[in-house]
Amino acid sequence: MTTAEALLTLLRTHANPDNVAGMARFGINPAHTLGVPVATLRTLARQTGRDHALALALWASGIHEARILAALVDEPKKLTEAQMDSWVRDFDSWDVCDQVCSNLFDKTPLAYDKAAAWSAEAGEFVKRAGFVLMAMLAVHDKQAPDERFLAFLPLIEREAGDERNFVKKAVNWALRQIGKRNATLHPQAVSLAAALKAHPARAARWVGADALRELSSAAVEAKIKKRVV
Repeated sequence: MTTAEALLTLLRTHANPDNVAGMARFGINPAHTLGVPVATLRTLARQTGRDHALALALWASGIHEARILAALVDEPKKLTEAQMDSWVRDFDSWDVCDQVCSNLFDKTPLAYDKAAAWSAEAGEFVKRAGFVLMAMLAVHDKQAPDERFLAFLPLIEREAGDERNFVKKAVNWALRQIGKRNATLHPQAVSLAAALKAHPARAARWVGADALRELSSAAVEAKIKKRVV
């Protein structure tokens, strides 16, 4: 049985200060960061297997890469609302936020409620988590009804004026992924993007213009038409 201590020791053997410096240039928080590539973390996760107790211990270490690894080895069925709320408030870097949301949080039935709730929070990475979850659910939850995603559009509109970089990019991401999901959601997302493009808030205009550029592209429209057929 693999222990958290053994994995932490192994992570430290892969530490690379040059990688940490490079990560910082991309806006990743260098605090408590070893510079271990995500590909290495995925390999370790496959070798380790799912283990909820191990995931909790790795998260408690506070080490950047250990927290990403925790999301990769945790057991979604054992995830609780209390754990989600605790972990989201520990987020201090966009990559940890995105990795946890896309590898763990979006695999629980709690994800839709948490996406909506966190989107209204003040904290930068908590709010980002809400919109990253929306984006990931749009991609991964193939069987979800359209109503689930239509309910997210007013939340996107409400928060599109947030000027914080990590928030507005996540808002934009959610809008684009919802719009690319199918022929029902696409025109709804395009309509919202067009409205945001004319919004008085600069961030909202950016969100709208960028989303509209992709959603109106020939490539996306061709994919949408192919799905109809």
